Amino acid sequence: MFRGITEKRLLWFLAIIFIVLLIFPSILPRFYTYIIALIFVTSLLAMSLNLVVGYGGMFQFHHGVFYGVGAYTVALMLTKTSLPVWVGFVAGPVMATVTGFLIGWFCVRLTRLYFAMLQISLGSLIWAIAFRWYTLTGGDDGIHGVPMPALLSSQNNSYYFILVILTICLMAMYLIVKSPFGRTLQAIRDNPQRCEAVGINVRRHQLKAIVIATFFAGVAGVLFVVLERSVFPDLLFWVLSLEVFIMCLLGGWFTFAGPILGAAIIVSLRTFVGIYTEYWTLVLGVILILLIFFLPEGVMGYFLGKFRPLAKEVAHRSE
Repeated sequence: MFRGITEKRLLWFLAIIFIVLLIFPSILPRFYTYIIALIFVTSLLAMSLNLVVGYGGMFQFHHGVFYGVGAYTVALMLTKTSLPVWVGFVAGPVMATVTGFLIGWFCVRLTRLYFAMLQISLGSLIWAIAFRWYTLTGGDDGIHGVPMPALLSSQNNSYYFILVILTICLMAMYLIVKSPFGRTLQAIRDNPQRCEAVGINVRRHQLKAIVIATFFAGVAGVLFVVLERSVFPDLLFWVLSLEVFIMCLLGGWFTFAGPILGAAIIVSLRTFVGIYTEYWTLVLGVILILLIFFLPEGVMGYFLGKFRPLAKEVAHRSE
């Protein structure tokens, strides 16, 4: 009974948040609308990484490369070809997924640190290609002025488009996490040896998780192009991947919505603290030190841990 009431209240709460987010462009200045849209895009990227790291227990330290592949694919198709824009929007996630499958196929044969080292090496190779191939990718200048359809010509329309796609992707990821596949993935994270002993193909499940996560990372890359109208090699660099990994840690990588909170904190720090000092990463470093000592489960994990005993007590009384 209590569980049903809680879920109903949660749905109402999420609906109210969605409505508030729809109203923001009409009441906020353009700069803040842009920052919120950037948080949306970064949140989707962090959520996709959390599928592999938080729920799969894999050391995916170069996840940003799939984000960049999705962004570069749509940018190249819209600037180098005459294909419809929606074809480019589909090709971005597809190419990121194919890249994720190829890299993941090699990486899942290794474990932990070796998995991470191989992925960083292969991801850095893709970054080097984008950085050096001036005739195709523009090299370190990137690609600017990516054309968009009239429907996405204004910032508000781009904001609404990103919000709708983000909502659909979050719903899909939630269903995946709560599915038997998601439960199996968490079991593999906790004890892969025992899962193998009961007949679960660990490598196959890990590869599927990587493919799914890279698809959503590719979607985030497409949304970045919709927002920025440009791409650059830094999207493929390992520094961005580390930043997204920190978002998962900061928000709570064993929680579903934790990466969203982490993305909001990091993007806000980079934007507003960066106005006053270029050393905003120093502030981030202090926060991470405090996080490791006092909130090892992340901000969202801490609050969920606080409220879980209270929820159980209320449920017990309602029975």
